[in-house]
Amino acid sequence: MSTIRDGSLAPGGKQKIDWVREHMPVLNELAREFRETKPFSGLRVAICLHLEAKTAYMAKVISESGADVTITGSNPLSTQDDVAASLAADGVTVHSWYGASDDEYREHLRLTIESRPHLIIDDGGDLVALLHSSYTHLIKDVIGGAEETTTGLIRLRAMAAAGELKIPMIAVNDAYCKFLFDNRYGTGQSVWDGIMRATNLVIAGKTVVVVGYGWCGKGVALRAKGLGARVIVCEVDPVRAVEAVMDGNSVMPLLQAAASGDIFITVSGCNSVIGREHFLNMKDGAILCNAGHFDIEINKKELAQMAGEIRTVRRNVEAYIIEEKRIYLLAEGRLVNLAAADGHPAEIMDLSFALQVESLRYLNDNYGKLQSDVLSLPAAVDERVARRKLFAMGIAIDSLSSAQQCYLSSWKQE
Repeated sequence: MSTIRDGSLAPGGKQKIDWVREHMPVLNELAREFRETKPFSGLRVAICLHLEAKTAYMAKVISESGADVTITGSNPLSTQDDVAASLAADGVTVHSWYGASDDEYREHLRLTIESRPHLIIDDGGDLVALLHSSYTHLIKDVIGGAEETTTGLIRLRAMAAAGELKIPMIAVNDAYCKFLFDNRYGTGQSVWDGIMRATNLVIAGKTVVVVGYGWCGKGVALRAKGLGARVIVCEVDPVRAVEAVMDGNSVMPLLQAAASGDIFITVSGCNSVIGREHFLNMKDGAILCNAGHFDIEINKKELAQMAGEIRTVRRNVEAYIIEEKRIYLLAEGRLVNLAAADGHPAEIMDLSFALQVESLRYLNDNYGKLQSDVLSLPAAVDERVARRKLFAMGIAIDSLSSAQQCYLSSWKQE
């Protein structure tokens, strides 16, 4: 039985799912193939992802491929209740609702892991962490899992280094078709969608501070410049800092940038990257938001302690009054692109979720052959997804001749 907010919202959710289905051709092709072959027949699949329309469509594809699917949201503010209701009406077990408290969020995770999954898709590592901490008796039945995010992979690699990871986990986030497109173009567009929906303010002419210059940070900075903003990048990695400079951004310490920034966006994957000393240096009206997985990059506790008053001024916008200065926090410091908007575009998630589905197939096909570690998705799978995307876009590319293949595989220059 599902745990959802309101089943009567299902028709609205169905409209959303139907819309994204029309714009996810790679996943559609996999769905057609899997409806016939039923690769997940008899398997139980547990999913912890941002529960919106694209995720729901992927869950439906897996369900129609023979699996018994249970899903929960990976963030209390990213679940869309109408989508959850539609998914539940279609036979997927759902444990999630928008605005879940910490206790409710943990309960939804617990109910999901208690479905006794054979395969897992995780986003941030919460489901796998719960499996390894409180449900170790279920590990023996788990074939493996796939992780969606950088944050989740940091946790998984820490588990593996400590010898505590007991199942194979595919690092989907490291696949080229994930980080090159999802993290750069998906995050780059959806973060600004969330900021503009929440604030309804112009971006042109403002100074944007991007904290972290990984693939997500690169995408956010690129789109900021496209909207007419000046961009400052703050980094701790010297190589990425050099890259940011050569990409045309200003680079400086965050404490220095704090005095100049109009909009601050954290995409570091670390905790407390913006804190008390930065808040004190910020100008009146500074806007803070986070695009990292957890709401820990902006130190909300210190911000609240400093504020004489906190008030909601718009949906997803809170004003923290520090003496005569206002600092605005968007979406409670949670993922702004999902808490204040609809997340990445469907065409982008088409690639990412095709990789997730292919990862489950790879894990199942290789059951018993893979070590309990963080594993790369085979390059051939990544390439297959890319070729399907090109075909869907009506684009043809060249291929190497046998002589060229021979040349590239030989050390002799003939």
